[in-house]
Parts: sequence; structure tokens; C-alpha cells
Amino acid sequence: MVTIHIDNLSVHLARRAVIERVDAVFEPGRLIGVIGPNGAGKSTLIRAMLGLIPYDGHVAIDDAEARGLSRPALARKIAYLPQGQTLHWPLTVERLVGLGRLPHLAPMSRISQADQDAIIDAMTKADVLALRHRIATELSGGERARVLLARALAVQASALIADEPLAALDPRHQIEVMELLREEARGGGLVIAVLHDLTMAARYCDRLLLLDTGRVAAEGAPLDVLSPERLAATYGIAARIDQTEAQPLIVPLHRSG
Repeated sequence: MVTIHIDNLSVHLARRAVIERVDAVFEPGRLIGVIGPNGAGKSTLIRAMLGLIPYDGHVAIDDAEARGLSRPALARKIAYLPQGQTLHWPLTVERLVGLGRLPHLAPMSRISQADQDAIIDAMTKADVLALRHRIATELSGGERARVLLARALAVQASALIADEPLAALDPRHQIEVMELLREEARGGGLVIAVLHDLTMAARYCDRLLLLDTGRVAAEGAPLDVLSPERLAATYGIAARIDQTEAQPLIVPLHRSG
């Protein structure tokens, strides 16, 4: 299982501070939501954690500094689903999902039966098995999003980081994806998801990390983080937080102030 420790993490892009002195611990067995308004630094934080951009401070993945790990070694530990991916090659869905097995393959090696089983399992979980022979570039935006999630699942890494996994999905598939991410965490994996839907974050995540202008504004249990005062301070909104049902409902009402 993978644990990620962040200590005093800062990121500067174009000489501007995007992330400033962030400390956090991401432990296995949990679905952790990273939330915050546009421009808060959510995606930048994720990319720094994966060593995709330069950073100051420390990111330890199972006690090893992230920037010291080879790309294949890191890819076997953490599967990454970035936001807004563009498909350029007319691959079938099955072949595209199969790219998730690359971190496990030696050069010039062939897909094994175990690899094929992982591919089928990932497509089944992401509800795209029926699309396996379709050309990925011809799919709708929501279908492509689920296929790319399947590619990340096919890695079978101990951790999964998904940046806006609900984008372009209809309500049913949003629920299914959140249930899937929670199930992956319940199975012992570490799952981190960047989310904009506050109700989904409150209902499915075990913990939330709220960013505002590159800093941690709050961290903890969802309903502790999503207080009316914090929503007003970070998002600039007044919201109704309804806990009368088994699952909370967070409804933005209007701009605050």
C-alpha cells in the first residue's frame, strides 16, 4: 500500500507562487478529495506530488522522495488520471485501456493473460466493456472519460490519483465513478480525487483537503471542512447544507458578501 507525505511543498510557475508551504499526509484505505475554487492550485499540487513539475520541499512516497523515483517505478505505484486528455490516435478502446499495463511490461514483451485479465477487469469496473471494439476517438466525451479511467485502473497500482474524474459524465455515471473510487479505497488502496461537486465530495470522501490560493484552508472530515463559514471565505458563496437525509446535500444559493 502507498502512503504519501508532503512536507513544506511549494511550487512556483512563471515566477508566481501557485502552491505555498503545504503539509499533508495521504494514507491508504481512504478516498481523499482535493477541493477548492478555480485557481486554488489543486491540479498543480497533484502534478507536483507526481514529480511532473519542479517543487520545493519534500514529497515522500513510501519514504522515498518522489523526484528520486524512476518514471516506471512511480507509475507502478500510482496510477494517474489527468484532466482534459486529448486522444490523438484511433485506437480501439481495448487497446487504449491496455496502455495502462505498460509500466509492468519489459521492452518488446507481449501482453500476458494476467495483463489481459487486468484490462477486462478495468473495462468492467468503468462500465466500458461494451465499447471494447469501438474506436476511442469516435466516442462521446463522457464515454472517453470512462475509458481513460479504465486505463488508469488497468495499472492496478496501489494508489490512484484522478484529476476531475466526474467532468463530462452524466449524473448516473458520476455516481458510479464515485462509488468505484470509494470501493477502490475500501479495498485498501489510496485514492485521491480532485473534485468540484461539493455534494459528491461530502457523500463519498473520507477526508477533504481544501485549498485556497495555494494554501491549505482546511483538512479533515467532509462536513467539518464544508462549513458555511469556510464556503463563504473560500468560494465566496452562501450555501444550504442539508443533513436531514442519510447523505448530505450542499446547495450553493448565491454569492456571499
